[in-house]
Amino acid sequence: MLYICLSPQKKIFTYTRCAMNDLLSQLPPEERLNVLKAEQPEWTEPMLATLTHERFSSPDWIFERKLDGERVLAFKRDGIVRLISRNKKPLNDTYPEVVDALLAQPEKSFVLDGEVVAFKDGQTSFEALQRRIGISNPGEARSRGVEIFYYIFDILYLAGYDLTSLPLVIRKELLRRALVYKDPLRYLDYRREHGEKYFGEACAVGWEGLLAKNANSVYEHRRSDSWLKFKCVNQQEFVIGGYTEPKGKRICLGALLVGYYEGEKLLYAGKVGTGYTDETLRQLCQLMAPLERATSPFSGGGWPDKEVHWLEPKLVAQIGFEEWTRYNRLRQPRFKGLRDDKEPEKVVREDKG
Repeated sequence: MLYICLSPQKKIFTYTRCAMNDLLSQLPPEERLNVLKAEQPEWTEPMLATLTHERFSSPDWIFERKLDGERVLAFKRDGIVRLISRNKKPLNDTYPEVVDALLAQPEKSFVLDGEVVAFKDGQTSFEALQRRIGISNPGEARSRGVEIFYYIFDILYLAGYDLTSLPLVIRKELLRRALVYKDPLRYLDYRREHGEKYFGEACAVGWEGLLAKNANSVYEHRRSDSWLKFKCVNQQEFVIGGYTEPKGKRICLGALLVGYYEGEKLLYAGKVGTGYTDETLRQLCQLMAPLERATSPFSGGGWPDKEVHWLEPKLVAQIGFEEWTRYNRLRQPRFKGLRDDKEPEKVVREDKG
């Protein structure tokens, strides 16, 4: 199998096909020290982006499409592929076609970072992906009729070498050349420098937003300011702490009561009364029934005091909304789906860091 050689020419890298042994020898001396022979890890914490309201352009940053799906790390070694969510849940049976595609790759050993998505009306849609999330039977997953794609945006390990200390643009090029991209595998491309223009174009065509990434950044196993989120549409995870009684023809529930953690306190963020199908409502009621409790899990106040069922804060929902009000409540919130890839206690208000 051939790998990529990188040759420095006035700090600009050119790429040619070459043997793996040449990869280290043709890296710049300062980068050669950052590629380490290492055992492939069983798990690695994913790098997370920080939300920002600043938009900028810079030749030192790259800009990628922000996807509305499920973050997935892929590990391949000794003929075995493991797909793992950001909270360490196995996903092989949820996305078996991705497993098949990675097993078919010539490369025998790698760790990839990416996002599994489904499309609706030409846009990545977490709502559309809901019909695949949580499935633990590969036959059922394939029969759901939801076509999914794995967009890969980073490579952390390849053929015995830890790549996380290389600059991002070098990792991106290695990733582009290391795999054969056929659906459902897709390489997530990027633009350089013109972040503000690209952001305007992204919002105009209905994307969720962009990710801005420092082109020279190493891969950090934590939330970092080297990766930033430019959002066209406000959405984030919230913890479900209760629900109101249904009215009219609505079944099961009227609205979810949601919040976020600040330290150890669960703070109330508002009621979410739209975005549900009857199927979703039945699923929610089934999951919430064993979680009922007598008192509110929220700290402070401001929530309804009548016709409320309180819940243990165990479920996490993805919520879209217009904005935060001056009273720290969600304006025009809409339910988009349940998440099982994030622990409730890690849900915080994103624009507060």
